[in-house]
Amino acid sequence: MSKGKPRPAYGLRPAGGAAGGAGGAGGGMAGQLQKLQEELAKTQERLGDEVVEVTVGGGMVKAVMNGHQKLLSLQISPDAVDPEDVEMLQDLVLAAINEAIERSQALAADKMGSLTGGLRIPGLM
Repeated sequence: MSKGKPRPAYGLRPAGGAAGGAGGAGGGMAGQLQKLQEELAKTQERLGDEVVEVTVGGGMVKAVMNGHQKLLSLQISPDAVDPEDVEMLQDLVLAAINEAIERSQALAADKMGSLTGGLRIPGLM
């Protein structure tokens, strides 16, 4: 036997160790995970009812998007339509849609994060 730290006796495990039979702490954890999974699915479904609204260009372009990043509406003011400056309108539309996507993703991350305690779980967001 080597010198140094004494080794624990065979067959003894610390309290709360990895070994456990059926019905031990692992069953409770599985139940908690299943409940969390169900809550996440419900929250994900409810995100379809949540909307974000973005206005750019002083109200010239408005984009409305839901929590699933689906564009619900895009409104363009007649004042924004200038045949001499189509690029400006294109830029406003892009800005509105991109900002709506960012806000929708932030909304989803906030709603889902409240359930996961801020953990970033792959495939959920």
